[in-house]
Amino acid sequence: MGVRFTVTGGREAWFRTALTALGVGLGVALLMIAASVPQMMAQRQHREAARAPHVAEEGDEPVGRGPGTLILQRADTDFHDKPVAGVLLRPEGPKAPVPPGLREIPAPGEMVVSPALGRLLASADGAVLRERFPHRIVGTIGSSGLIGPSELSYYAGDDRITLDGPHGPGIHDTPARVDAFGTAEEKEPISPVLLVLAIMTCVVLLLPVAVFMATAVRFGGERRDRRLAALRLVGADARTTRRIAAGEALAGAVLGLGAGVTLFLLLREFAADVTIRDSSVFPSDMVPRPALVALIAVTVPAMAVVVTLFALRGVTIEPLGVMRDTGPRRRRLWWRLLFPVAGVALLFPLFGRASMDPWGDPLNTSQVAGGAVLLLVGITLLLPWVLQVLVDRLRGGAPAWQLAYRRLQLGSGPAARAVSGVTVAVAGAIAVQMLFAGVRGGYELPGDEASHSSMSGVFRAASAAETHDYAERFRATRGVVNAAVVVEEYATRDGRADRTTAISVGDCAELRRIARLDSCRDGDVFVADSPGGIRESDHFPPGSKLTMSEYLDPGSTREPRTYRWTVPDSARIVRTLPGPGEEFRGGVLATPSAIDTAAMPTASTRVRVQARPDDPDALERIRNTAAAIDPALRVWRDGGVVKDANYAMIERGLLIGTVGTLGLIGAGILVSTLEQLRERRRTLSALAAFGTPRSTLGWSVLWQTAIPVVLGMVLATGGGISLGWVMLQVVDGTVRDWFAFLPVTGAGAGVIALVTLASLPPLWRMTRPDGLRTE
Repeated sequence: MGVRFTVTGGREAWFRTALTALGVGLGVALLMIAASVPQMMAQRQHREAARAPHVAEEGDEPVGRGPGTLILQRADTDFHDKPVAGVLLRPEGPKAPVPPGLREIPAPGEMVVSPALGRLLASADGAVLRERFPHRIVGTIGSSGLIGPSELSYYAGDDRITLDGPHGPGIHDTPARVDAFGTAEEKEPISPVLLVLAIMTCVVLLLPVAVFMATAVRFGGERRDRRLAALRLVGADARTTRRIAAGEALAGAVLGLGAGVTLFLLLREFAADVTIRDSSVFPSDMVPRPALVALIAVTVPAMAVVVTLFALRGVTIEPLGVMRDTGPRRRRLWWRLLFPVAGVALLFPLFGRASMDPWGDPLNTSQVAGGAVLLLVGITLLLPWVLQVLVDRLRGGAPAWQLAYRRLQLGSGPAARAVSGVTVAVAGAIAVQMLFAGVRGGYELPGDEASHSSMSGVFRAASAAETHDYAERFRATRGVVNAAVVVEEYATRDGRADRTTAISVGDCAELRRIARLDSCRDGDVFVADSPGGIRESDHFPPGSKLTMSEYLDPGSTREPRTYRWTVPDSARIVRTLPGPGEEFRGGVLATPSAIDTAAMPTASTRVRVQARPDDPDALERIRNTAAAIDPALRVWRDGGVVKDANYAMIERGLLIGTVGTLGLIGAGILVSTLEQLRERRRTLSALAAFGTPRSTLGWSVLWQTAIPVVLGMVLATGGGISLGWVMLQVVDGTVRDWFAFLPVTGAGAGVIALVTLASLPPLWRMTRPDGLRTE
């Protein structure tokens, strides 16, 4: 009968059902996206493994040249801080393997680009980047060769790369012989600390969705109760009315399921157009796991029925009207405190148990998730009690203020429910931000602030003539202030293996850009001290015997190559200069004839370039010059931090999920506010008809929203900080930022402010005199 009333109950029933279906549909769509995450990650890892070249590992039999091999070299670059993945290919036979996404290997001078890179190169924004690639574009990489539709990548043919030629061996991008593409998908073990981060991220993103859906089921509750009272008048008993209410909720939830699936399918078609932090997905990858879909299909209607019956426990529906217990009855506090206490009790045995070691003792994931959920639910349950206690004590004030708090005194439940979603979201986000800040030091390599005017690069060892030529080409680049290019190697002092210094080799012109030299000629050697840094001359004085050794993996059976060299007694002590030279941090400076660079086992060419900070394209032109010297020469901005891959993935997922969750919560609060205004349409019209200024009514709505929002933000801040501290005890971390709540709280308050502004136009329409008309 309740299901039938949702269809045949007239405009009121249709409107309420539509509101419920809309709210539930938004939540279901987000849950469907969350249920697709495992498949999206699996497809991403599969594509990444499928395009990885199969090369011989250390200790394996090297791949021999044959008709089915090719030489491959990475040639990655960056464009305005966006990574561009590049690969150079040279087939060695007619049966050379073809990378996934390509029909054939591009010929020398040709390149195949991803769709996103193709669009960028064809646009005006990509004009500077286009100069970096002299190749002719002959095709587009298919989706099987990309990890996302927004990925910037290319494959280029290059007949100059060899295993030991002028384009190799590189330092980070060593050319390799490949006989196939595709490697086994290795699942890296995740440390307990990262597991806690992942669990907290899921809880923080999904719990607000559940709270919002529970709120959506109760849209239009007051009108529904009055309609049920009319049914009592024609003979229905109390049990029947509850069954009818449950049936209406069930029908709205089922319609919401259908709306959510439809919305998910529509959103999936636009997934390729959405990029957050350089991450995007193919629509075909957004496939929810069947088990999770079944769980959503069963849980959502069941939750709707349970929430409806629970809400009716404080309502007495009689034939002559509806009597609510919520007004005079005081909300109890004791049972609300049981939830956070139980949450702490669950998490307390785990204090100090989580470590950063992937092979450490495993954690009980259910215990971590259960404790976090109980703490956040406890914060949500405390909001109605705190709101009631506060508004009951409010007296006097301006008319708008009185209209606002009197409405809350008559019934604060709808207002508390409307804000509960954003409260739990903000509390969870604060806790996660504190947790990220507390463990960041273990997953980020610290660095100075990223520079906008200096760059560095490392590639294969070059001769003295080459280094001089490279430096001149960098200095001739528009926007470059200074540049230094030297061959660099690291050495230890005999008898003091704990002491390491850098040996920089270049002609006198290059060395003068690094250090202050009174005189210099080929054959000279200098020991350079950095101002304010370690005095290299104290540890590596003239006459020191140095050893340069090749590093080999522990399983290697061959002897490492070594080179021994003595700092001449005639070496002079000098000081480094500001600018690019300052980045060399001192060490031993030598001219080419003073040392045999070819004998250095792991020598590399190091580039330091200083650009004009007011030229935004100077860094890109520097990268263009580097690519013209050697496609494998990758230069990067100095400073910044390097993050652990798993840590960065969780952090990126939190950002993407937070955007979706806040958007959902904002939409839900807007729908709830409009529903409350519609319930009060006749009251607002009557006030306007009696001469109440519209500005007073507008401010009353603003205050009615602001009071629970402010209380919710205060409660969320305190609860979030408490939860963050508890979770830091689990991972044995320390609080590094007590003010992590400020941006999160600001974002939550901003969502509420936007929703309030969006509700003002409907308020003006509802205060017209025709709002008094009834049927």
